[in-house]
Amino acid sequence: MSNRKEAIIAMIAVVSIGAIWTGALPLLGAKAVLNRFKQVEPKIYLTIDSIPHERKRIDMLPKIKEITEGLPTLTKVIIVPSKEDSHSKDISDIKNSCFLDEFLQLGTEKDGSVPPMKFEQVDFTHPVFIIYTSGTTGLPKAIVHGTGFILAIFRDFSMHLDGGEDSVWFSSSPVGWVSWNCYACLLFFGARTVLFEGSAFFLSPTHFWDLIDEHKMTHLFIPTSVLDEYQKRGYIPTKNHSLDSLKVFLVGGTVAKPQIYDFVYEKVKKNVLFASSFGSTETIGSGFIADVTLPVHKGEIPAFSLGVSVETVDDNGRTLWVGERGRIVIKKKPIRIWLSLWKDKDNSLYREKYFSKYPVILINLFFHSDETLKQRGCRFGSSEIYNVVDTFPEIREGYSFSDELVSKIREAIARELTIRHVPDVILEIKDIPYNINGKKLEIIVKKIIK
Repeated sequence: MSNRKEAIIAMIAVVSIGAIWTGALPLLGAKAVLNRFKQVEPKIYLTIDSIPHERKRIDMLPKIKEITEGLPTLTKVIIVPSKEDSHSKDISDIKNSCFLDEFLQLGTEKDGSVPPMKFEQVDFTHPVFIIYTSGTTGLPKAIVHGTGFILAIFRDFSMHLDGGEDSVWFSSSPVGWVSWNCYACLLFFGARTVLFEGSAFFLSPTHFWDLIDEHKMTHLFIPTSVLDEYQKRGYIPTKNHSLDSLKVFLVGGTVAKPQIYDFVYEKVKKNVLFASSFGSTETIGSGFIADVTLPVHKGEIPAFSLGVSVETVDDNGRTLWVGERGRIVIKKKPIRIWLSLWKDKDNSLYREKYFSKYPVILINLFFHSDETLKQRGCRFGSSEIYNVVDTFPEIREGYSFSDELVSKIREAIARELTIRHVPDVILEIKDIPYNINGKKLEIIVKKIIK
C-alpha cells in the first residue's frame, strides 16, 4: 500500500479492534511480498490499483492477482481506487476482491447510518504491528511489536525533537518501511503529518523546498542519499523560499558526511537543527538521535535515545572507550523493543539471530557488522572512505577515469586516514545499487566480491 490517508485510517481501524497490522513496500515484486506475507497468513489484504513512480504510474493489478493467488488464507481483498476512473477496471479475476467504497458499505446499517464504534481494550504487550527486516542476510524476519511501542514514538518525536500539537511532519515513506509506522502514530499525540505518495525529491530543483513552505513543515526526516544528490545537482532553496517554519531536519539510512552539514547550514538554512538519526526495525524508534537541548557537531549524532543502553564492544563483548573501534550493541532491553519473532514460540530463532554472537547482549542493527571493512588489521566503515573520496570534484558524472585520478585518491586516503585504509583495487563502475530506502547495497556487493 502506498503512502495515502486510506492506509493510516485502515491501520487505526485494525488496531482499534485488537487486530494486527502488517505491510510490504509497494515497489516490491510479488515474490518478495509473498516471502513476507506467507509467514503471517493474513486474512484481509488492503492494496491500491496503481502507484506513482518516476513520473509514471505502475499498474498494480497483475501483481495483486499473483500475490492473492499465493495467499490461501485471504478472505477479502480491498482495492483502493487511485483515480476517478479506477472503478472501470476489471478486477473479477482477483478472488474475493472489491473496491474500497463497496467494502465500506458492508459496515453500514440498512438506513445508511454507521453504527457506534467500539474500541478493544488491550494490555501493554498486545501485538499491533508486524514489521519485516530487509532480508539481506536471509528470509525477512517478521518482528512483532506491541502497544508499548507508542512510548518510543513519544520519546523520540516529542521529548527529543520537541514535536507536539503544533508540529508538522513530512512523510514520503510507504507502508512497509518502519518509518511509516512512526509517522502514522504521530497523530496519537496531536501532530500533523503531510503525506506524499511517491517521491517528492526530484520532480524539480525546488519542488521539495516549495512543499516545506506551502505546508509550513516544522520537522523533516529524509534519506541521506537525497541530500547527497541535492549537493551534487545544486538543488537549493531560492530567494523565494523562507523555510521559516522548519526547526528540525534529520537524515537517515546512511551516515551524513561532514560536507553535508556544510551544505545544509550554508545553502539550506542556518538556524535549523540538522543531524543524522539511526534506528532499526527491531526497536521501531531511534537509538541515536538529535536533541533540541544539545548542540550540533559536524559529522556527529548528539545523543542516545532515552532508555537505550548503547555501547561499543569488541569481538569478545568487552566494552570499548573513546578512540577504539568495535560493534554497536544494546546491552539492556530498552523501554520498548519487539515482543517476539512471528511463530517463534520457543524463541529459538530469536536467540539464534540476536544472541548468537554475544549471549548477554542484544545486538542492535543500526550499523550492520556485515558492512564493516577489515583490511591489514584495521576495522573501519565505508563512510570513512566516502568522506575522503567525495571531496574530489572528479567523482561526478562526465569526468574521465584515469590512472592519475586513482593515484590522487590513494594519496588522499593515506593522508586523511591511514595507509591501511587504502584499497588494493580502485575501479570505475557504471552504476551504484541502492535499495528502496536509498541505502547502498554494500553487504550484497561485498558478498559478491568475496
